[in-house]
Amino acid sequence: MAKKQVTFADIAEYTHFSKTTISRYFNHPDSLTLENQEKISQALDTLGYKKNKLAKVLANGKSEFIGIIVPNLYLHYYSEMLTQLLSSYSNYHYKFLVFSSEHGAEEEQQYIEELLSYQIEGLIVLSHTLSSQKLASYQIPVIAIEREAEYISSITTDNYMGSLQATSLLIRDKCDILIHINVNVEKTVPAYDRIRAFEETCKEYQVPYDIDLSVSGNSYQEILNVIRRIFTRIEEKYPNQKKGIFLANDTYANMFLNLIFQKYGKLPPTYEIIGFDNSPIASESILPITTVGQQIDVIAQTAMELLVQQMEEQKKRAPKPLEKPIHKQITPVLIRRNTTS
Repeated sequence: MAKKQVTFADIAEYTHFSKTTISRYFNHPDSLTLENQEKISQALDTLGYKKNKLAKVLANGKSEFIGIIVPNLYLHYYSEMLTQLLSSYSNYHYKFLVFSSEHGAEEEQQYIEELLSYQIEGLIVLSHTLSSQKLASYQIPVIAIEREAEYISSITTDNYMGSLQATSLLIRDKCDILIHINVNVEKTVPAYDRIRAFEETCKEYQVPYDIDLSVSGNSYQEILNVIRRIFTRIEEKYPNQKKGIFLANDTYANMFLNLIFQKYGKLPPTYEIIGFDNSPIASESILPITTVGQQIDVIAQTAMELLVQQMEEQKKRAPKPLEKPIHKQITPVLIRRNTTS
């Protein structure tokens, strides 16, 4: 029997159940008793049944696919997050369809429509392009990571705590001027709290500070050019002061550190640098960078747990949707390395 394709009819004959019961085992197992589920499961092993996944998709519309949309892959945070999400296959056996969305809402909507045509069972979104209200309208489980998420469930880092840790360290190290470098983040985005905490902490301790939100660009090279202009401005404006530079992510921090090394051949005592993420670039840079660790592996794991929980609920005969979105926050960890005292 194991040498040919085992059919539902074969399984029904072996177990003395009807083909309808066998179909229910695959499509609605919770409708059977645990005893009958176990009998069928043992029969599948004995007969050498191999799942025909395409037939299963055609039969019940469940693809075992999850869609992921990331803004880009040149910021190391997103590539590391994607790596962690993809590694969850060994635990959940869901496959992933990934799109990188860099060119606006129309493009992202096309991507989502493409994903829906593959009958994805859930969606993980890291981009900021479409509103959470729009994402909720697609009527599938959606998890947001580090973005606006009023209408959908989300996982975020405690960005305020992370920024407070970074800023406080630079203050304790007696920097003369503290400088935060970031994009012009909207207040609805969780990462805005990095800016807010930096400014509030500097004011509380009456420390001179400078906030530069001019970073922009759609490629690594474009952003590097902006970081280079910011570095030149800082060099000219604060030549002899000890500068504590807190950057929005580790990619920016690595760019800034490389510019310092290109000019000085080392990290001079007039600079301290802190990044954010603890993506691999921070530990592997020319000088290991102090950073605020987002615990990317924990965020990815928590996102998958929450999404799988919702997707499994959707498979029940009488699913109970969430009464309201679930929002979870992960505590960051300050990781001291060679770019601070």
